[in-house]
Amino acid sequence: MATSVDPLVVCRVIGDVIDMFVPTVTMSVYYGSKHVSNGCDIKPSMAINPPKVAIDGISDQLFTLVMTDPDAPSPSEPSMREWVHWIVSDIPGGSNPTRAVEHILSNIYCTGKEIVAYMGPRPPVGIHRYILVLFQQKGPLGAVLQPGSRANFSTRFFANHLNLGLPVATVYFNAQKEPISRRR
Repeated sequence: MATSVDPLVVCRVIGDVIDMFVPTVTMSVYYGSKHVSNGCDIKPSMAINPPKVAIDGISDQLFTLVMTDPDAPSPSEPSMREWVHWIVSDIPGGSNPTRAVEHILSNIYCTGKEIVAYMGPRPPVGIHRYILVLFQQKGPLGAVLQPGSRANFSTRFFANHLNLGLPVATVYFNAQKEPISRRR
């Protein structure tokens, strides 16, 4: 367990975004074929669409997934910490929240609720951390109000407000602005 938390401490995910926790659920995150592991680099152009997320667990367990950028607008001056990129709640264990969102949008079958629509990484300057935090719910959340703004979101406050407790899994990746190719 310690090896899965250590990179989160070193890169200040624990501290800036969440408190110390013990991972109890396995969460796998993929952008295309790229597996997201703590501290890996993902190009913003690879992350335009929501990642594929697989969550272990039994189907009667419900989870909430939160994705934020604690380095907005700049890692040296994160005055908009945290910028919320995605929130999905009421995800059944053993499922994929991306599929759940697709079901909601097509009104076929509701297996999760997208509270904040996905927004891919758009770091204006510097290297930004993008954190995906998974919480296990105590029961269905029902109606959850959207944050008034994507800026100055607090994962801790959100979790406390909904009585979610500590995270059960977390992974983060780094991204930076891609150079613009120039034609001459």
